[in-house]
Amino acid sequence: MSFAEQLTRLQAFLDADELHDEALDYVAAHGYLTALSISSDIVPDREWIDALFAEEPHYADAAQREEIEATLVALKAHIGRQLASDEEFELPCDLDLGEEPDDSDLRGWCIGFMEGVFLREAAWFETAEEEVSEMLLPIMVGSGLFDDQPEFSDIAADANLMDDMIVQIPEALTALYLLCNAPDEKPAILKPRHH
Repeated sequence: MSFAEQLTRLQAFLDADELHDEALDYVAAHGYLTALSISSDIVPDREWIDALFAEEPHYADAAQREEIEATLVALKAHIGRQLASDEEFELPCDLDLGEEPDDSDLRGWCIGFMEGVFLREAAWFETAEEEVSEMLLPIMVGSGLFDDQPEFSDIAADANLMDDMIVQIPEALTALYLLCNAPDEKPAILKPRHH
């Protein structure tokens, strides 16, 4: 089976209604795996797979479970290679929140990404909190998770500003990836010391 066929089967599985309410659908799972691929802290497969589903899905059999989990791991590796390449990162959805942001795939993708960040929140912000926060901003805005905070509700109220932020997501991902994964060239003396 080709990778494209595996992804089609994964998508059908993740988008089915049988999964737990808090399980991530395909687009949200893509965002989640993107965050895990960027994070400097490696999350064990078992942990992130269990978190993605919220509770054990009802697999038809062990073979289906193996296929779904193997495809998720392969998709994560594929996303990692995409991030490491020089090409602009492509999201599995349009860079547009549309008329109903809560129903848009992009919102789902951004929420999934933030779920991936929350899995290891401290690791994201430990080295360059300000830069990371700035680069995460378009995704945080897109997720709608922070709209009750004044600075976010101001952005959400301005459609043009929202659009300007949303289109920055692919370059923000590349910048985050480089920040979290590029070799650290600072002299040892400047590295933060952990007490």
